[in-house]
Amino acid sequence: MSAEAKIKELGLVLPPAPPPGGVYRPLIITGNLLFLSGHGPVLENGDMIRGKIGIDLDKVEGKAAARQVGLTMLSTLQTELGSLNKIKRVVKVLGMVNCSLDFEEHPFVINGCSELFAEVWGEENGLGSRSAIGFGSLPGNISVEIEATFEIHQ
Repeated sequence: MSAEAKIKELGLVLPPAPPPGGVYRPLIITGNLLFLSGHGPVLENGDMIRGKIGIDLDKVEGKAAARQVGLTMLSTLQTELGSLNKIKRVVKVLGMVNCSLDFEEHPFVINGCSELFAEVWGEENGLGSRSAIGFGSLPGNISVEIEATFEIHQ
């Protein structure tokens, strides 16, 4: 099943694709690789999920925020490419968690995005390599930021 059909089947609602928040491009394509800039958890109304995991949000809320980042990333990909069906596979995900110093469950949080990508592209193509890292702060106090690399169909 195509990624576009899977999104419809799952009833996923994508938030608006955010404009760049600085001097950069949302994505760059070189060869058959697409590098997607860091994204935050944009809600349907354009607001962001903010706060530190382990202080303002618990790990389950953090995981939900990471899933929302994944939806935001899908929105940018769809807007910029015209169709998510142009994505062949997820290559690499880098998840950054805004968290308390004693928080240790970064991978659990970033699973929110990874699980979403596996739902959309299947486990074979939706799961790539990954890093999940804790940070003392993120821009605008967003709870999670994620960037990714994808392989595209040529």
